[in-house]
Amino acid sequence: MQTTRTTADRPRGRDTLHLLAGAGAVAAGAGLVLALTHSGSPLRGPLTLFFLLAAPGAAFAAALRGLDPGARLLVSAAGAVCVVMLVAQGMLATHHWSADGGVVAVGVLTMGAFLLQLAVRTRSRKVH
Repeated sequence: MQTTRTTADRPRGRDTLHLLAGAGAVAAGAGLVLALTHSGSPLRGPLTLFFLLAAPGAAFAAALRGLDPGARLLVSAAGAVCVVMLVAQGMLATHHWSADGGVVAVGVLTMGAFLLQLAVRTRSRKVH
């Protein structure tokens, strides 16, 4: 006989964590869309800033799975700020500054970091 799990059997903390992660992903995606469509919404600035910090921060946090949560949060936040600052400095140094370009560059770097982690994890599973 197969047992079924009810919602009372699951730990509540994990559900809350997944809900917050999903809400953060939706907010970051909305910030990306609002920034690239030049929306006149008052939420454009805060949500774009959230995307610019949350996207690279999530990539760093995913790469640092071995650290304890406090150190992981601190390092991923510092790394996110560094990525945004390096993109801004690179664009200013080459005289190609644009807000859209900065958002796209941070998004592309973040996507590249996630894909690199996926490739490394897939390869390490095949080796072991």
